[in-house]
Amino acid sequence: MSKTTAAITAVGGYVPKFVLTNNMLEDMVETNDEWIVSRTGIKERRVLKPEEGEGTSYLAIKAAEDLIQKKNIDPKEIDLVIIATATPDSMVASTAAFVASEIGAVNAFAYDLLAACSSFLFGMSTAASYIESGRYKKVLLIGADKMSSIIDYTDRTTCIIFGDGAGAALFEPNEEGLGLQDEYLRADGSGRQYLGMDAGGSLMPATEETVKNRKHFIYQDGRTVFKFAVSNMADVAEKIMERNNLEHTDVSWLVPHQANKRIIDATANRMGLDNDKVLMNIERYGNTTSATLPLLLADFEGRLKKGDNLVFAAFGGGFTWGSIYLKWAY
Repeated sequence: MSKTTAAITAVGGYVPKFVLTNNMLEDMVETNDEWIVSRTGIKERRVLKPEEGEGTSYLAIKAAEDLIQKKNIDPKEIDLVIIATATPDSMVASTAAFVASEIGAVNAFAYDLLAACSSFLFGMSTAASYIESGRYKKVLLIGADKMSSIIDYTDRTTCIIFGDGAGAALFEPNEEGLGLQDEYLRADGSGRQYLGMDAGGSLMPATEETVKNRKHFIYQDGRTVFKFAVSNMADVAEKIMERNNLEHTDVSWLVPHQANKRIIDATANRMGLDNDKVLMNIERYGNTTSATLPLLLADFEGRLKKGDNLVFAAFGGGFTWGSIYLKWAY
């Protein structure tokens, strides 16, 4: 009897209409297009404006609806909805529960998963485990973040990097040996001092002072985060290849978190991959945090072929990071 694996059977994506270009940022902070592109590879990013929609849930719903329409599935068949996000609608009510209701997944249970930029990667492991258990047949994993809600647009170290967006992936059982093959996931709690948001949680509840002191915006120690991300993303991608006896010729695509083009290039170089095997859309969207990986799948879906070997790699605040090896199923 063949082992049941968890395969991605459909993807969807959504980015807001408003485009924030590097030239626009030149009027907001001391920077310029050449500097941003050379340091990050980003040319523009999307921002969700109130006139289009509100909150991370709006982005997630749009991505889910895109997937449902393309796959032509009945939302009532979905067993579980997981929202991978760093920017939930609120800190109490589950964003995933609201999204599930809004898309018509009335028979699904739902919850949020928060692991910074690694949220979708960790969510892949979670979704696959539910499928492999045999108890559930359809798990919808959505990576969505409205990063503009926690960005200080007077802070050059963060406002040039992040954008808003969402991507969705449907996981279903597979009997052909396709889908998730292996994972290597890591965390180091000492990293939260270098990338995070001080206020808004139980450690520093919101007060008049925290608002005045701009403690509700994300911050990062760019050099330290870059150093950790370069080494750790490359390390785990190389390790997942070694554990599965994959040569660079065996890897069809690297699906890397879109944080910085230099980090992506370093990971690809460690894996021995040419640029034409690296999925990248950072120049158009920037770092959409939990949405980068599924947005890559949605954007490049037409180039993926059944049986392709995909290596996912991500690094996020906390610190969290890891790599997943998956065989494409359609």
